[in-house]
Amino acid sequence: MTFEIKERNAAGRLCKFTTKHGVVTTPNLLPVINPNKMMIPPKEMKKRFNSEILITNSYIIYKDATLRKQALEQGVHKLIDFSGSIMTDSGTFQSYIYGDIKLDPLEIVRFQRNIGSDIGTILDIFGTPDQTKEEAEQGIKETIARAKKSVPEKGEMLLACPVQGSVYPDLREHCAQQLSLLDANFFPIGGVVPLMENQRYPDLVRCILAAKRGLDPSKPVHLFGAGHPLIFSLAVALGCDFFDSSAYAKYANDGRMIFQWGTEKFDDLTELPCCCPVCSKYTTLELRELDAKERTLQLALHNLHVSFAEIKTIRTAIVGGWLWELVEQRASANPFLNDALRVLREPEHLHWLEHYEPTSKKTALFYTGPQTIHRPTIYRYHTQLFTRYKPLLKTTVVFPEGTKPYSTFYSREIRHILKKKNVNFVVDSYLGPVPFELDEMYPLAQSVFPNEIDRETREKAQQVTDRFLKNKTVIRWDKRTTIKKEKSLKQNINLDIRRISAVADMQFGRGASKALLNGEITIIKSKRTGKIRNIFCGGSHVMSMRAKDGLFTLKLDGGQRLHRGLKYPLLRVVVTNDAVPFVKEGKSVFVKFVTDCDPNIRPYDECLIVNEKDTLLAVGRTLLNREEMLAFRHGMAVKTRESIK
Repeated sequence: MTFEIKERNAAGRLCKFTTKHGVVTTPNLLPVINPNKMMIPPKEMKKRFNSEILITNSYIIYKDATLRKQALEQGVHKLIDFSGSIMTDSGTFQSYIYGDIKLDPLEIVRFQRNIGSDIGTILDIFGTPDQTKEEAEQGIKETIARAKKSVPEKGEMLLACPVQGSVYPDLREHCAQQLSLLDANFFPIGGVVPLMENQRYPDLVRCILAAKRGLDPSKPVHLFGAGHPLIFSLAVALGCDFFDSSAYAKYANDGRMIFQWGTEKFDDLTELPCCCPVCSKYTTLELRELDAKERTLQLALHNLHVSFAEIKTIRTAIVGGWLWELVEQRASANPFLNDALRVLREPEHLHWLEHYEPTSKKTALFYTGPQTIHRPTIYRYHTQLFTRYKPLLKTTVVFPEGTKPYSTFYSREIRHILKKKNVNFVVDSYLGPVPFELDEMYPLAQSVFPNEIDRETREKAQQVTDRFLKNKTVIRWDKRTTIKKEKSLKQNINLDIRRISAVADMQFGRGASKALLNGEITIIKSKRTGKIRNIFCGGSHVMSMRAKDGLFTLKLDGGQRLHRGLKYPLLRVVVTNDAVPFVKEGKSVFVKFVTDCDPNIRPYDECLIVNEKDTLLAVGRTLLNREEMLAFRHGMAVKTRESIK
């Protein structure tokens, strides 16, 4: 098995997952195939939807003598006629629905192995939401015990070990930690179907986050039983990679149609609010004229079209950097999903999510409502503002929200004030306080808000601004404001140097500006826009300011300065001696060669690549955070930019 991150956004990831039967792109959907009743043949699914992976139930095959014989003789791929990857379930859900079933936990694992399943699943104990904590604890003890016994039986088959624990986050996290210690390959989050059926999305979110905190980040995560596209984007943003859908068939049998916003009864529709092939071919009247079996088939096809379309939308959002916008838009369709988003504001969840949030994105941050101000990237900005930014002067002039970039919009006022007094300039913005030195960096300049925002956002921004301005001499600017001229005014404040110093400290850590800018500074600006582009110090090119996000790209000389000025392990990614020759040639760093990393490094951060003796080898840009670099065995950790030959 290989599992490798290619793109990312939020805690979601677009990965390549390889089994014996091919490469699967994640996030992905596994349609559930009932071998006794295949409404849509798997071969047809591959043709229509380019399905790369399916899931079928080994218990159903096992208990049917004919199916069992055929599967053992020919393999599960020939049994259901599918050439792609196949996952098999073990019968756990059947035991939840129908009560205790007579099945040996090890025998069903061996059976899945023997029929050639790509991913087999242990027979775990389904934890229901109404369990007491003691009952849930006993269940996960048995699940872990079965997992330990099942691992030696897997052979070449990948083994899925579901994380249980009912609605108790501490039990979920503990179960995940214990399962991650085993030689398991795939981690479903189990026991969540009742939560989804009853729209208990806040509890679902807590279960996912607790499991993710405890799981090995290098393994795929499957939200077992999640088949409705309404929750796909949120689950992906929290780190889920796979979903399975029997809903496409169940809902069709019940005359229901799946849409991104929810489910509609076909009989209630006068028009089909969809452009999938089914809805483009038929009108509601024409569908009603079909016989019941054909109509059910067409509804099932529609349900799959909508479900796969949402998966593709999510992948596009990951690559484009707008996954949180999609999550918030989808949540607006359901009050209970809105409640789930509020769970993400809890400090422990926000702190965890920030570790996986990219430093910068390809697109601007778009306001969608009250949840936007609570995104991890804004939480990070607020945190760094208090830990990395240091105001230069005692007096601060505060401007109201204006057009971005603020320093351009208020340029006349800035020049007027600086003729009389040296001060700090801050905008009381919709994102909280924005010092003018930082107003071009992501996400401050790269954010789009309406002219009027909701009260909750205003209150949150004001809370942060009030904290930032506490114990400072504050002048709130309006057209009537007057400032007395200082008697001994020093006219040597360079706003460009203030900007590059402040951004360097925010991006690389407090003290980075002193290390980088120790010498005579030359700033090169764009002839077209007048914005800062390249920074030279002592005649050497130390860094460049990117136009798209207002952050720095490190040059080799800048890396050498930071390496001398910042103590280990700050900004470091440490590689083995085996990797040194390749890094010196300018080749990227792969995860298997990383031995350690600064815990403060986030995805897409600039970094220093060093050997195990802390000798600088190169500068580059990370793809992963520390937890991921040390856990993954496949894929790139750092894209090397410049190396010491």
